Amino acid sequence: MLSNPEISILSIYIEVNFKINPLQPASDILIAELGEAGFESFVENEDGILAYIQKSDWRDDILKSVQILGNGQFDMTYDVKEIEQENWNVDWESNFHPIQIDTRCAVRAPFHQKSEVRYDIVIEPKMSFGTGHHETTHMMLQLILDHDFDGKSVLDMGSGTGVLAILTAMKGAAHIDAIDIDNWCYLNAKENVLRNHCEHINVYEGDSSLLGQRKYDIILANINRNILVNDIAVYAKNLKNNGILFVSGFYSNDIPIISEKCVENGLTFTKNLEKNHWVAAKYVN
Repeated sequence: MLSNPEISILSIYIEVNFKINPLQPASDILIAELGEAGFESFVENEDGILAYIQKSDWRDDILKSVQILGNGQFDMTYDVKEIEQENWNVDWESNFHPIQIDTRCAVRAPFHQKSEVRYDIVIEPKMSFGTGHHETTHMMLQLILDHDFDGKSVLDMGSGTGVLAILTAMKGAAHIDAIDIDNWCYLNAKENVLRNHCEHINVYEGDSSLLGQRKYDIILANINRNILVNDIAVYAKNLKNNGILFVSGFYSNDIPIISEKCVENGLTFTKNLEKNHWVAAKYVN
């Protein structure tokens, strides 16, 4: 029996190395479908995608639900192997490059040189999602940069590394809750919060059932379409009057579905960003 609960986090992962031709839009579709199948993290490279899932969640037939693998428009092959988390982190460091959003914000790892921008965010994601590289995180960071967070109460739902919550703290948010259902993301976000001196961010492990009667000025939810559709009613209930919901994790052709659910719950569409068919949108009540 393990006496230290964190030891269990150092588990064995399955790495699936996908070779893809052509890369787009196949890579984005593949990542979305793998995420719904239970894969936790991805590294994009010039040949395709490295996808990671805990060995305990792996099944020999898990890829049968990934429809794009049967799409004859794309040439896709893959190899499967076990990998220790420590080795994954080494692989991540060799593939992780800092990003910069115009002249205002940068997201980098601890081993990168400090960026000369107003908001310099240091993230060590390990097995968590949220480095700013993926289109959805990048656009959510853009929306945060363009909005006033001074003195606001904020919820970051599906927080991953905590990068979105950290930027809202740097922009002056007064009360911030970050929630993720994955234990590793929960632990990683707590590390990144401390790393960026944002100790007033409260990090929780769980899902939307944790919210209870809490009210927020702004809710951020970068998850996926199915979870968003399921939870938008909860987010709307937990928004203050004149509150704002920023959502991402879905494609442009999903906007009608997301907007219909928002309208049902008293939210109005105001704007969206789009990048490589991914969308981030703003709704208000």
